[in-house]
Amino acid sequence: MKIAARGVAGARALVTGGAGFVGSHLCEALLAAGCEVIAFDNLSTGTRANVAHLDPRQGFELIVGDIADEELVASLAARSDVIFHLAAAVGVEMIVDSPLRSLHANVAGTEVVLRVAARYGVPTMLASTSEVYGKVESFPQNEEDNVIIGPSSVRRWSYAAGKLLDEFLALAYHQECGLPVTIFRLFNTVGPRQTGHYGMVIPRFADAALSGGTLEVNGDGMQSRCFLHVHDAVDGIMALASTPSAVGKVFNIGSSEEVSIMELAERVLAAAREHLEPVAPDLAARGQIRNRSYAEAFPNGGYEDIRRRVPDTSRVREHTGWRQQRTLDDVIEAVLAERLGEALAAAERLALV
Repeated sequence: MKIAARGVAGARALVTGGAGFVGSHLCEALLAAGCEVIAFDNLSTGTRANVAHLDPRQGFELIVGDIADEELVASLAARSDVIFHLAAAVGVEMIVDSPLRSLHANVAGTEVVLRVAARYGVPTMLASTSEVYGKVESFPQNEEDNVIIGPSSVRRWSYAAGKLLDEFLALAYHQECGLPVTIFRLFNTVGPRQTGHYGMVIPRFADAALSGGTLEVNGDGMQSRCFLHVHDAVDGIMALASTPSAVGKVFNIGSSEEVSIMELAERVLAAAREHLEPVAPDLAARGQIRNRSYAEAFPNGGYEDIRRRVPDTSRVREHTGWRQQRTLDDVIEAVLAERLGEALAAAERLALV
């Protein structure tokens, strides 16, 4: 089946990292498009709960395994019409604390997927990241910009280097083996099911705000990002998978709405208070914001922040017509709504409501 020529509808799709945050939402969208879906995950950061609502009777299957297990991955690729490769070690804290694990998953795992995809001729969608831009100071950041990665002594840059190597590998398989590959760089994707573990900032702020805790902003808080709702990100990925002209190219998928991390904290806290005040006014009044140094946030070192990151999404728009549909307020509301019930139950157990 030529996926890009006819769209993904009706395809058999393999989603690596399919029980993760973005992967589980992608599995939902593929099933809704009439696909059969194999979610492949080692459950290190993904969870069974993320896909528990997906029905095997509709063609969904979860396979638990290691992305480095080439025999297993090959057996799944042989059954598939398209591969969406999202499996990766993610999150600033994980990258800084476990660089070897991250590099192994992000580089060795990706090469396994590309090698078996080339063996069976399976079109492959490769997830990359805005991290590959590193210290680039041209804005917005375009797919053809030079990248400026920091020194190897700063562990944070191992993630950017590893994902950039993934892109080189994918494009080499496309050039030398004829593998249909499309690469998409995600910029700060956020939404339901994203955990605050590993340094994900909006879920971390939301959990703190709803528990009456402290929203801790690293540095001066003037560093800025653009946060995209996961449903918009999945729409972009699906659109690229159905676009013949996207093959062999790299695409940014991100939001155009830029916000400083301090302003983000203020907006999350204000929105959380609106939810809490009618039912738990004392809890609503407890939340606060404080700055913390990078040394406090990352006591083992290995971290260097980026002051600004803004995507140029003109290429994906020109090829597919994709545009974001949801605002940052929509993102914040979705994350808070998912967590509110659990936060109130925890507060009740502590007699805070």
